[in-house]
Amino acid sequence: MPRLTAATAPLTRTVDVLDEFGATRHIAIPAERALTVFVDNRELVTLMTLGAAPELLVLGYLRNQRLVEHLTDIDSITVDWDVQAAAVKTRAGIEHFEQKTAKRIVTTGCGQGTMFGDLMGDLESICLPAVNEPTARISQSALYGLLNAMRVQESTYKSAGSVHGCALFRQDELLTFVEDVGRHNAIDTIAGWMWLHGVGGGDKIFYTTGRLTSEMVIKSAQMGVPIIVSRSGVTQMGHELAVQLKLALFGRAMNRHFICYSGFERFDSQPEPARS
Repeated sequence: MPRLTAATAPLTRTVDVLDEFGATRHIAIPAERALTVFVDNRELVTLMTLGAAPELLVLGYLRNQRLVEHLTDIDSITVDWDVQAAAVKTRAGIEHFEQKTAKRIVTTGCGQGTMFGDLMGDLESICLPAVNEPTARISQSALYGLLNAMRVQESTYKSAGSVHGCALFRQDELLTFVEDVGRHNAIDTIAGWMWLHGVGGGDKIFYTTGRLTSEMVIKSAQMGVPIIVSRSGVTQMGHELAVQLKLALFGRAMNRHFICYSGFERFDSQPEPARS
């Protein structure tokens, strides 16, 4: 088990603003900050983040970028906000580090996401549960319960806006919730939480407030999660990958409204009565 610091940081700060009525008010805004990640003293990437759980963010980033294969390969992750840096120490180095990080893909992630290597690489190695596996399905009532849990969840978004939220569910049971300035950071943080605690994804559902692009679908699949729910929409490439991976994709999901874009076999539909 790697040694991790617990470098918390304020998620919001208060600023003075002028509204449409000419009144001065104090409001909260997200406290975006830069975190430069060093792996064995070599600079890897700078992530723009709220800093809610930076160690888990770095851990999940390394996993989702396929830079570290096993949790035991990491000795420690030390975050120091005074120098805005995260120092990752591995036990034996990362083999072919330069080769693995040579190719960068700038993704659609908010605040400029980055993926290393081939975006479509290793798709064949992703193995999701069978569509008839009872724990890898969702009913319409469970979907409604999940959406209601997100509706009542206290969040930075409600107080300050301008952030994305991601959550991991077992049916309509909320397991963990993360917010960040970019949805890619939030999903990486959840990936880090799963990896650190040995949580499998086969019976889980991933929720995000952000749109379902190719990198979000790939990262969810890498986590072994067969069902994704989004408050936003879906891109063509995200949809094509979900179909290829037999992953259930729900978008525009809020209150009692949703669209199931793919993976219909994983969904136990209970249609609403037709409106007259």
